[in-house]
Amino acid sequence: MNPLWTPSRRNDVEMVEVGHHWDAVRAPKAIGERALDLLGKHGGAVIADYSTMYWLVQPGSADYWQRIRQVHVLTTTTAELTFMGVPPGHCRSGPGLHWHIPMGPDRYLTDAEHLRQALLLAAVVEFGSGEEAVQ
Repeated sequence: MNPLWTPSRRNDVEMVEVGHHWDAVRAPKAIGERALDLLGKHGGAVIADYSTMYWLVQPGSADYWQRIRQVHVLTTTTAELTFMGVPPGHCRSGPGLHWHIPMGPDRYLTDAEHLRQALLLAAVVEFGSGEEAVQ
């Protein structure tokens, strides 16, 4: 996939409005690392910031997810705009905001359904089965 949006080539973090080119799914690192393993080849680009990971997904594709404990969908609603800090494309190591898995010709958006399944399974491992993993 050749994305319409690409990260900045400058050295500054760019504030990008969520919901225009993509929505973002935020998860704590413990759940995110497990989800990455479960996603395997189905994963797209991932942004990381200390103890948090973000996946970019098609706008609106995660709007109706069942809530997963400590996982949040960042999207634009009619009531408010949401902006997210995005690292420059060349920033690929932390500890601060960086591309944990950089964008590439075959790595951009993550399929929201694959991501939901991976995050739900990761939350079950982290928090236990049943209602403890969902909110």
